[in-house]
Amino acid sequence: MSNKMTIKDKFNTYLKHPGSFVVFLLVMLAAVITFAVLIFLIVYILVNGLPHITPSLFSLEYSSENASVVPALINTVIMTLLSLIIAIPFGIFSAIFLVEYAGKGNKFVEVIRLTTETLSGIPSIVYGLFGMLFFVNTLGWGFSLLAGAFTLSIMILPLIMRTTEEALKAVPDSYREGSFGLGAGKLRTVFRIVLPSAIPGILAGIILAIGRIVGETAALIYTAGTVAQVPTSVFGSGRTLAVHMYNLSSEGLYMDQAYATAVILLVLVVGINALSSVIARKLTKA
Repeated sequence: MSNKMTIKDKFNTYLKHPGSFVVFLLVMLAAVITFAVLIFLIVYILVNGLPHITPSLFSLEYSSENASVVPALINTVIMTLLSLIIAIPFGIFSAIFLVEYAGKGNKFVEVIRLTTETLSGIPSIVYGLFGMLFFVNTLGWGFSLLAGAFTLSIMILPLIMRTTEEALKAVPDSYREGSFGLGAGKLRTVFRIVLPSAIPGILAGIILAIGRIVGETAALIYTAGTVAQVPTSVFGSGRTLAVHMYNLSSEGLYMDQAYATAVILLVLVVGINALSSVIARKLTKA
């Protein structure tokens, strides 16, 4: 009975304030459309890709007959790890400086924040051209996983910095004050109190960064290349899953394999997100 009264009260409130009812309808409509588009994309990919996932698609070596995704899958994992190893320390330490050490109203901090926001809005093709000119040509690395990883690390650095900064700001000041009151220094407080409390927010930024790395194509075509094999070193060329799917679809001869690759890419992203969520919950409980 109380639930019915609650719904009735809400309805009467909307009748008294038509503007609130309109906003409620718009919010619900936006939520339904967003959810429907997401479900449609997932179903469309699965329907078109699942029938074409065959054993030959998982051959150890790529050929024109099997269009194997295994080399691209391995390259994707390597590229993701390399990019994160480069970007995470710089992003987290930069955020720590901005939040914990830089004074309020610092002009240098404002310049850094403006720069990171500007970098976040640059198209990936521009990063790719920069990576090709600097890492590939100037440094002489050629088309390689290392050139691609450094390019992607620059792309995801603003994202990791901003999410880490917001996560650190969300930690209550009482945590810091309590630590200082017990005699802990600034460095110990940051790394033993503040950072552990901010881990869920930091991991959220890392998850978003992984999603951008896995789905990137334009920047990698100009830096890592499109060779369909696993290189023997980080200075070798190799394609990731997203680049592999792009090449298959652009050729027009392997559309079925391209849809199958999209399914694998979708499963990979969902798996990474699920694993990261589990790790975040365990770290939060600890």
